[in-house]
Formats: sequence, structure tokens, C-alpha cells
Amino acid sequence: MISYLEGKIIETNLDSIILSVNGVGYLIHSTPDLLQIAEAGNEISIWTYLAVRENALDLYGFKEKKDLSLFKLLLTISGVGPKSAISILSNATAETLISGIQSNDPAYLSKMSGIGKKTAEKIVVSLKDKLGTTEFGENNTNNSENHNVVAIDALVSLGYSERDARETVSKIKGLENPEDIIKKALKDLSN
Repeated sequence: MISYLEGKIIETNLDSIILSVNGVGYLIHSTPDLLQIAEAGNEISIWTYLAVRENALDLYGFKEKKDLSLFKLLLTISGVGPKSAISILSNATAETLISGIQSNDPAYLSKMSGIGKKTAEKIVVSLKDKLGTTEFGENNTNNSENHNVVAIDALVSLGYSERDARETVSKIKGLENPEDIIKKALKDLSN
């Protein structure tokens, strides 16, 4: 099993990178958070998961070990394979998933990540007992994420789509007060 790689990025694509490790190029599927820091020519260390199928060996890469652990937990859900798990992690940060699962709140998870309600419910039900036994520990609910939910709700009530509200709010950093987040989001949405 290939669990960790260090090497030089040869190429980046929309959902993957090619990493050269001792002269061998590995195609590694990844999430946007890893792809944002990946630039051709840079050295990088990646936690990986090797998915073995009958006709393919696919590598999935993660910036943080906790993202890999969450990916593996998602794979324990009936009907969720590696492509679905990477898609879920592309829509939601590990913190958002953990917070939604630990608070037993699929609506929060759906609202913060854009994951469908049925998928969010399935994730919460399947992982709520498993999460406490891993390195994620006890409830890590983040106040800033709760403020973001308030801001998203406010923007939706003002007529913005939930998707536009979520995308705009997720880009706002450094503000803790929901009113300030809403003001900044309204300014960003009007540009």
C-alpha cells in the first residue's frame, strides 16, 4: 500500500497532479485544498490512499493526515467509493464534515458544504459513532462555522441562492461577527 509520497510536481490538472518520485510519475487524484498549493516544479509531501480495483490502481492524495483518515471513514459508508469520497471532501472541508457529524446535524452539513440532504444524512448516521474513536476526538464545532451558517441563512432570506451564499461566505476569512460576514458577503455579491 502506498501511504505517503514526497516528490516534485510535474503537472497539475483540474482534479489531480502528477508527482515525480525518484523518476516515477504518479497520477494522484486530489481535493481543491491540495490543488491550490500545488504548482509545477514545487516539492510536496502527500498522504495517499491506493484504491485497488479489478482493472485499475488509483491514488488519492491529501495535504493533511486527518483528511486521509476522514476519506477512509467515508469509504466505510455503504455505496461510497473513492470517487464519491473525494467528491464529498472536495465540497466540504474536513472541519465542516467533522462538525456536522459530531453535532448530529445533517442540515448543517448540507448547508455548509453543498452536499445533498440525503447524502449528508447518510454520512451523519454512518459516521457519528465511528468519529469519536478516531484522532478527531470530541466535538470540534467551530464558532466561525456557526457564524457562517447564520450569514448563509441571512443571505438566502435576502433572495440569494444557497449556493451563491455558501460560496461567497466560504471565501471570507478573518471575520468572526455574523453581521460583519453578512456585510462583506453583500459587498462581494454586488461586485
